Amino acid sequence: MRKPSAAVGTVAFFVLAPGTVTGLIPWWISRWEFHQAWLVARILGVLVIAAGLIPLISAFIEFARAAGTPAPLAPTETLVVSGFNRYVRNPMYLGVVAVIAGQSLLLGQFALLGYSVLVWAATALFVLTYEQPTLAARYGARYERYRAAVPAWLPRLHPWHAE
Repeated sequence: MRKPSAAVGTVAFFVLAPGTVTGLIPWWISRWEFHQAWLVARILGVLVIAAGLIPLISAFIEFARAAGTPAPLAPTETLVVSGFNRYVRNPMYLGVVAVIAGQSLLLGQFALLGYSVLVWAATALFVLTYEQPTLAARYGARYERYRAAVPAWLPRLHPWHAE
């Protein structure tokens, strides 16, 4: 895939997948109505949303740079182990969960916190049953070395450096 096509595909997938999971569904759940919440919780919510967006957007950019997309239908030719992927194997999923949890704090909507837990559970199941086996089959020993060195959910303190 060429980089311009990868960029377009990555943006489309970003709007479709994280856009739906962090935007449309939370809106259906909460109508983005503010409930009673302490000012500290609202400020923390904004910070958590921002902290989630940074690795989420960055990881999508890394996939476009690698001339592919995060979408399973249009993967990269090489394993993406740059950016936030050097700290944690699932920065996009963690970013999505953080954005939803941040919305819960910002809006004072506990239903969104429950939804964030469901999203994490669904992505963890997807990672275990589809993503890890698929990446192992596609990238072989390189993925296995990466998987052994970089945690799936709790980021490393220092970046992993590939070969």
